[in-house]
Amino acid sequence: FEGILGHFVPAIPVEEDEFAARGIAFDRQRFTQPFITDAVLQEIFSKESANVKRTFLNAKGDGRYSFKPEFATQQQIEKYFAAQKKRDALLESGLFDLISNVILFEDGGGFHFRLGVEQTASFKDLPPDTKAKLREHYLHYFFRRQDDFWKQEAMRKLPALKRVTNMLICGEDLGMVPECVPSVMKDLGLLSLEIQRMPKKLGQEFSRPADAPYLSVVTPSTHDMSTIRGWWVEERPLIQKFFNYELGLPGEAPAEAGPEMVQTVVRQHLESPAMWSIFQLQDLLGMDEELRHSHAQAERINIPADPKHYWRYRMHLTLEQLQKAKNFNEELHGLIRQSGR
Repeated sequence: FEGILGHFVPAIPVEEDEFAARGIAFDRQRFTQPFITDAVLQEIFSKESANVKRTFLNAKGDGRYSFKPEFATQQQIEKYFAAQKKRDALLESGLFDLISNVILFEDGGGFHFRLGVEQTASFKDLPPDTKAKLREHYLHYFFRRQDDFWKQEAMRKLPALKRVTNMLICGEDLGMVPECVPSVMKDLGLLSLEIQRMPKKLGQEFSRPADAPYLSVVTPSTHDMSTIRGWWVEERPLIQKFFNYELGLPGEAPAEAGPEMVQTVVRQHLESPAMWSIFQLQDLLGMDEELRHSHAQAERINIPADPKHYWRYRMHLTLEQLQKAKNFNEELHGLIRQSGR
């Protein structure tokens, strides 16, 4: 089920009186329960809105709706659809979104902010003054409130982890990164993870493998994102900028990432000053027209937003076929040798 309905553990919850201290009128039900109105239903379900109201919701009499008790959680909704002869994935996904249309999660009398709260219909429907104050509280919760606490936790646990292994430790310092993370990683000598399409500096659209620090791992893609070929077809406007400005190539980007284009990206990473340059096998095979999968989307391992799409990838070649791919193996060996790795 969706991790968006969870919160970090450990984390310091927000107490109810803190909202009043910030000038926010605290409404427990409004903030912690799914915000469901006709407008929200129309936006998510369109023509299916009437069916959703009839099957899954109760009218509250104030223009809003609540889930019927038997559909109050994503687990209950999943169980309902699993029992249907024909599963409606779009409707199920929409109901998941509806359940997660909240601002806060309650936890033993305290509260935790939902990730990405500003994108929810619940947040967008609030008065401008309330939104501004909640946004400030949200940013404080994630980027300042927890910082010292999480740093203390890290310095208590990570040194012990380092002592019991001789392996290098790499931190997944991506996405919402608290202020304490870079200093903790530097103090403990942990490798950072540098991904070209997930820049860490504000204002940048891409990170550059050539600028990666030595104590890092560079990779063009991970198990939780599309491969180079998949990315190329999924985000065309961004790819056009990447093609022109990062690869320095003129004109319109090709519709697909051909073997030469994939090799260019792989070469960028091999030539990085980072200690490690690591690739998904799919990205390496993408350099060869005969070995690459016929469908780029079939190369993807996980889709984090889809709880049913995880660890699905299976290599379409046997090891014996790969061993016999003389041209590919020699070319890859040459790239590695030329980069000095």
